[in-house]
Amino acid sequence: MIPHSTLHIAFLALFLLAACGDFMEPVESTPSPTEYEFNYWLLNRVYLYEDELKNLPPEGDSVPLLYNSLSDKYSRYYPPSKSEAAENQMNTSIVEGDLGMEYMVLYTEAESKFYPIMISRVYADSPAGRAKIPRYGRIIEANGISLDGYNAKAVYDSIVDYSTDISLTIFSDDSLHRYDLVKETVYAPTVFLDTVSGITFVTITEFRLSTADRENGTFGELKAYLDSTTTEKNPRVLDLRSNPGGLIDQCLPAADLFIKDGLMSTRKIVAFSADGQRTHQTTTSFAKPGDSGENGKFVVLANRATASCAEIFIAAITEQGGIPFVGETTFGKGIGQGQWKTVDGGLAVITNLEFYTPKNHSYHKTGISPDIACPEGASRTCALEAINTIYGYTMPNTAKASLLAPMETEPITRSKDVGGALDTAINFVNYSLTP
Repeated sequence: MIPHSTLHIAFLALFLLAACGDFMEPVESTPSPTEYEFNYWLLNRVYLYEDELKNLPPEGDSVPLLYNSLSDKYSRYYPPSKSEAAENQMNTSIVEGDLGMEYMVLYTEAESKFYPIMISRVYADSPAGRAKIPRYGRIIEANGISLDGYNAKAVYDSIVDYSTDISLTIFSDDSLHRYDLVKETVYAPTVFLDTVSGITFVTITEFRLSTADRENGTFGELKAYLDSTTTEKNPRVLDLRSNPGGLIDQCLPAADLFIKDGLMSTRKIVAFSADGQRTHQTTTSFAKPGDSGENGKFVVLANRATASCAEIFIAAITEQGGIPFVGETTFGKGIGQGQWKTVDGGLAVITNLEFYTPKNHSYHKTGISPDIACPEGASRTCALEAINTIYGYTMPNTAKASLLAPMETEPITRSKDVGGALDTAINFVNYSLTP
């Protein structure tokens, strides 16, 4: 066991900072106990499920085994060699060694020779953005290698993975164009805009502290868009399909943009006091008036892969903001994690939070149910139909059917298939993501 005086130094050096999402900001701690002893001590002070703590061995050599003995799959430990990368992944949208675009793979069996890779998004501040790569162009060649047929994705991914300089031939506007790019570290946007049948879809892919907006993250991206469209009269869709969550200090301020006043969220926290004792606290978050999304017409679209901080956002804007929810019942992650730097420079991510909706409902393991369910799956078509039902909005017949159809069914993939900055604690391996 760790001497009381040693623990006293440790817990005084480790104080909590409020997180911007499902996580608490990591803080440097004073080295004193061993890495195992420190993590054992920390778990006993902050781990949510107290009844499991009596089964933890107080002595040992393997910190990963200590965490593996917990029933909670979200509590985890990153050794010093991986802690910095883990922090970046959870707190930022950094994609290292990337071109700055996303693509879809569209197979057409009727064609004998086809080029299935279509560019779906291009990030403005990236190699692809600065080269003005055309959205919805088809990639014909990469570094002189043809990308036709069913193995095109595998060939393209291999070229991008193992090459720094990438030359792309792209078919767009009935002609071929060549672009010479050099990969770099990219801060991916997390808020995207698409117009379908005259309706703007505002896609929020995740909630991160530092994104294309380096200072204000996802919240800053969303606020900038809303501030620039204060006169918009048409209804809009907030698309959170497959959003895995992120940071509380991002998703709650983002929700506040749509809520005039009132309680947005309640969370119960397990923490430790100044004398190192385990404590239980309750905190609440309230909306403030005067934001640019408060008077707009919206629906929110989500699916069963929408989780965690995205669920906090949805609960707030639906229960307190009155925005209708269309789609599928969400994933149901009503717990959150804090982050702590350990004595050896590792990173401890420990479940110590429980979330409740403004009406004091728990959704952990049950999810949030939609106001309007989509029997065929959460799709843009279902959202458009809901807008017509709710707002009586008659949409012009200007949608490009050939474009809308694949975007309903095919997953969007980053140009380098590394999963971006998604929280690895939530893994939907067997679920086919929709854009």
